[in-house]
Amino acid sequence: MSIIWTIIIGLVAGAIAKLLMPGRDPGGFIITTVLGIVGALVATYLGQAVGWYRAGEGAGLIGAVVGAVIVLVIYRMVAGRSRA
Repeated sequence: MSIIWTIIIGLVAGAIAKLLMPGRDPGGFIITTVLGIVGALVATYLGQAVGWYRAGEGAGLIGAVVGAVIVLVIYRMVAGRSRA
């Protein structure tokens, strides 16, 4: 059940990350929400590895938003370079 919760938090985190980082994203809103899910999953597993979260415990909304923003920044850098 925790993976489903992480995905739901990731959807919300992706939307919040889009609001925090406005602009044209290669891929639009759908890709941004998928990146939010990826950011939440990354934040969960990194947080568990560092010891911030226990096993089976997912990242909170703030951690997921930070993870989503980081993934979105990396995605914009990679997608921006591939266009040139």
